[in-house]
Amino acid sequence: MANFSGLDSSSPLYGNSIRSTARLRDRRRRVFNYLERKEQELEQLRMDCEHFKARLETVQADSRREKKEKLALRQQLNEAKQQLLQQAEYCTEMGAAACTLLWGVSSSEDVVKAILGGDKALKFFNITGQTMESFVKSLDGDVKELDSNENQFVFALAGIVTNVAAIACGREFLVNSSRVLLDTILQLLGDLKPGQCTKLKVLLLMSLYNVSINLKGLKYISESPGFIPLLWWLLSDPDAEVCLHALRLVQSVVLEPEIFSKSASEFQSSLPLKRILAMAKSRNPHLQTVAQELLEDLRALEHDA
Repeated sequence: MANFSGLDSSSPLYGNSIRSTARLRDRRRRVFNYLERKEQELEQLRMDCEHFKARLETVQADSRREKKEKLALRQQLNEAKQQLLQQAEYCTEMGAAACTLLWGVSSSEDVVKAILGGDKALKFFNITGQTMESFVKSLDGDVKELDSNENQFVFALAGIVTNVAAIACGREFLVNSSRVLLDTILQLLGDLKPGQCTKLKVLLLMSLYNVSINLKGLKYISESPGFIPLLWWLLSDPDAEVCLHALRLVQSVVLEPEIFSKSASEFQSSLPLKRILAMAKSRNPHLQTVAQELLEDLRALEHDA
């Protein structure tokens, strides 16, 4: 029987044709499947892209919101800093004014008694020591304006201590109840560099001299670690007033036999005699007088020995 295509089914050409058609169909099917997979992958990529785009928009929105919030917080912080600065300046100015007034009236014995009779006296002197210590630490070699409120505040505090120590009951209070303040004063005198903040040095030295009038006070000060080297350190200061009050404190030790006998060896072995001799020839009459008196006191002690 003949095939309508004209090819005999037993013919090799017919077999080849069948196989070629099958291969073509198989190839088409693979291509179709491949295209279908790629289309699915492309669709997945589109979906991923939309997802990441949505996430990006969310993150960008969050970022814009956070930036706005940070800007608002930064503005609030700046405003708070400005307010704190204004409050600090106000408190310093008020403290300077109030303590300057108190410094003036504390030269009266009745006022000193009234101050010490209150229940805030100890707290006041503790705060005084802390304030002076913070001030000296903040100097760090820097010279602050002499007429600044901060300087006046600290000088007034030191002046109040000096006036309180000038009264017998004041000395007794400082020695018995406020030794931390005395320790702080000794420390600050050692921390301040030669020529630095001389007004504060003078006031602190005057406070110690006034305390030294009390035998218990002199004993406590003189037994403080490093006291003798501190005296010689202060005598090296270029300011005549500082040297003058340091010499007066040295005199307090020298003129009290009970105190001097405990430190006589260290005192005599490290005494800056050349420096004191130079002061005895100073053009400053007060410094010259005190230096000459000290030299005479030392000669008398040497003669008695």
